[in-house]
Amino acid sequence: MIEFARTWLPYIYLYSVGGIAFLIGIYIITKSKSLNIDSNHHKRWLYVLIFGFLYYAGIHGSLILLAMRG
Repeated sequence: MIEFARTWLPYIYLYSVGGIAFLIGIYIITKSKSLNIDSNHHKRWLYVLIFGFLYYAGIHGSLILLAMRG
């Protein structure tokens, strides 16, 4: 069995640091009025960005689980 430090620790680090950078980026574009939350078009793209981040993290986590079973 592969130990925690070689599988999940890099995953947690990657998506926590990346998530913080992602949230800072979202904060900057909303404060600079580049992303208008009141617009339905912009709100949809915000949801697409958030879904994409979570979807990719989910796929990555699933593949780690599958690799650990084999």
